[in-house]
Amino acid sequence: METVPIVSLRAGDSPRLNGVDRAHVARLAEMETPLPPILVDRRTMRVIDGMHRLMVASLQGRETIEVVFTEDSEADMFLRAVQENIAHGLPLRQADRRAAAERIISTHPHLSDRAIAEVAGLAPKTIASIRRRSAKQSKQADARVGRDGKVRPLDTSEARKRAAELLTEQPEASLRDVARAVGMSPATVLDVRKRLERGEPPVRKKPAAARGTEPGNRSASAVRAAGRPARGPRTAGGANPSVIVERLSRDPSLHSSERGRGMLRLLHINAVSLAHPDPAAAVPPHCVATVLQLARHYSQMWSDFAQELDSRAQVINPSASGL
Repeated sequence: METVPIVSLRAGDSPRLNGVDRAHVARLAEMETPLPPILVDRRTMRVIDGMHRLMVASLQGRETIEVVFTEDSEADMFLRAVQENIAHGLPLRQADRRAAAERIISTHPHLSDRAIAEVAGLAPKTIASIRRRSAKQSKQADARVGRDGKVRPLDTSEARKRAAELLTEQPEASLRDVARAVGMSPATVLDVRKRLERGEPPVRKKPAAARGTEPGNRSASAVRAAGRPARGPRTAGGANPSVIVERLSRDPSLHSSERGRGMLRLLHINAVSLAHPDPAAAVPPHCVATVLQLARHYSQMWSDFAQELDSRAQVINPSASGL
């Protein structure tokens, strides 16, 4: 057991779809008995088990917390996180346990139904049913690996339906947690949630015209018009990026340091680019492939940056994290 600074820790891959339960944190904070150490991945400093205890320590104004380090594989650490949450503390919900079981079946297919049932807190018959469904889906839903190395399923209808079930059962769950549970991107889960809010089915149906049209017969402008969503200088939360950047530029902790000023310049450039009516139209045909490669690279960088900030937010301020 070791003692580490709280600010050095990051939120881990929790089996809880709803993330931290603030009411449970408040109950733990009222306890006078010392809480057990939390479980942390030594390589990444991510919390495997003990986010509620970490929040309690942060609320109490403590700067350090006792931890037990582990260096297991990512799959084994998730398995242990489920075991720890089943054994003690706030019980996992039914949806949490089913989602965890699906993931364990995919990462530890050699484990028996009874062994996984004991880990996930479900009946062996339930595990067998989940395993049969998973096996059927793996045979039916092929996937392709793109040039960027990412695996994309050809048919996401079953994953969309599972996402819809989780969003209905756990309306407070973050998009990122649901995406991780069903194996889709947060953007796709967001699309499912919006469709549910509009009263539409989670699986989109292709229009007849689109199914009967060959891509090669479509003009470049038609492809852009069909595939590009309506643009506008707004963030996902509805605020104007330029206004947000202007507000940040007045923060002394940012504009008083070189690193902070560099971040402000980067944010300003992106805010200006959002105001451009159609940046794709400025790319000449012979540069499309090159610019596309750069765009995907920058998109991945921003996605990684957002995930890093999300992990920090879960430690510093749980109410500010998630999507």
